[in-house]
Amino acid sequence: MSRLGFNKSVVYHGDVCLGELDTISVMDTNFQFPNNEIRIHHISPTSERCIPLSILHTISSFPVRCKLESSSPVEQPHLIHLHASCFYEFKTAVVLLGDEEVHLVAMPSKQKKFPCFWCFSVPTGLYNSCLGMLNLRCLAIVFDLDETLIVANTMKSFEDRIEVLRGWIARETDPIRASGMSAEYKRYMDDRLLLKQYAESDCVMDNGKMLKVQMEEVPPLSDGHEKVVRPVIRLQDKNIVLTRINPE
Repeated sequence: MSRLGFNKSVVYHGDVCLGELDTISVMDTNFQFPNNEIRIHHISPTSERCIPLSILHTISSFPVRCKLESSSPVEQPHLIHLHASCFYEFKTAVVLLGDEEVHLVAMPSKQKKFPCFWCFSVPTGLYNSCLGMLNLRCLAIVFDLDETLIVANTMKSFEDRIEVLRGWIARETDPIRASGMSAEYKRYMDDRLLLKQYAESDCVMDNGKMLKVQMEEVPPLSDGHEKVVRPVIRLQDKNIVLTRINPE
């Protein structure tokens, strides 16, 4: 413990020791890093549209877990560089704890004690998924086997669209328009195949790699709601999510 009553934690990036920070509890939380070690696994991609603080406030089920500040009388250049890089490039430092990621968000400090970070925890992969959608300025495609969403692609919607396109292509005389329709037809066929694999085996093949479902717990809207766990496959590069909205 420091003389101010804060837990001191040693910060590592890989095997490199960057320095030491005070872990400051927030409100009634008592979050601590294991063994008082903050082991940064990687740095997140750059956010091109929103600051990381806004994204994490939106997607995290918890408020700020803790805050990190330096009280060292000696300058810690590695931590200062990490803070500046994250702050000005809209990145976060990511610590992996079990099924969660703890994102260290670089913040300005009212007490001018740099570096200063706020820590948020989210399920593994959620931040990058949201970041990808924000950077691309488009939502992920949701393939819903149960047809319970207002906007979703199901096996039936794929088959209906494929049948319509097949008829249009057969009647189209303009080669340029026919080429565009054929490309769209192929995309629907490929996506339908993905959904069929998911429906039959709870896994899909993507670029020669088998991806299996991961059970993801849905944060309850209130204390009275039952816990819902959904089988999900996320194809990050294609911005596609395969799931059952009603997994019963």
